[in-house]
Amino acid sequence: MDGQAPGLAREGTDDAPLPPRKLAKRIALARAACAVFGHEGYARASVDALAAAAGVSTRTLYNHFPGGKSELFRAVVTWSSGEVRDAHVATVKALLDPARPPRPQDLERELAALARALIDVMVEHPDHFALVRHIHAEADHVPPEVLAAWKAAGPGPVAEALADALAALERAGLLDLHGDPELAAAHFTALTSTSVAQLSHYGVLPLSPAQTDRVVQGGATAFLRAYRAH
Repeated sequence: MDGQAPGLAREGTDDAPLPPRKLAKRIALARAACAVFGHEGYARASVDALAAAAGVSTRTLYNHFPGGKSELFRAVVTWSSGEVRDAHVATVKALLDPARPPRPQDLERELAALARALIDVMVEHPDHFALVRHIHAEADHVPPEVLAAWKAAGPGPVAEALADALAALERAGLLDLHGDPELAAAHFTALTSTSVAQLSHYGVLPLSPAQTDRVVQGGATAFLRAYRAH
């Protein structure tokens, strides 16, 4: 996970950085908790199970996260989302470089390649996306501030980066986003990576490569039917 450990590296009202040993312990707790929350969900995961997975006592867990399960869950969501966000944003910037827009005849291929790369990030972070699956399923049980923290740490910045990249393609004369790059970005992910995530139940039942290619290619084609510049 990210060495900066967003959501874990600071504590207290003065937002002071943690000593390295305490940070390492919090990261170990969060790593174990991510797997437990991803398997059990927020409502079913107990403090005892979270502590046992990390190999610590419940007292140690509360020493690091005085708010108990809800505070730990928020820290895990923010930390894990930060790592996945960084991977997704780096992927978007690398594959849709505004300084080097694709040729018109290559646009569909390049968009499909982006979608596959975003899906690869999901495959590389199974615990995080198991966590996301439970967030969607248990939204009525997850504290509202945790939902807000998750959106701010992960999905929000990724959607913004994709919208910016699509806007650059519009400026290059390749797309017509009809005045709403954010909506176009939402449509692109809905047609490609989100479709694969939902069909695979966020990686629980992985699609075959052929099934993934079918969804991705079909999604890129449908997206361009709506947004290709004419």
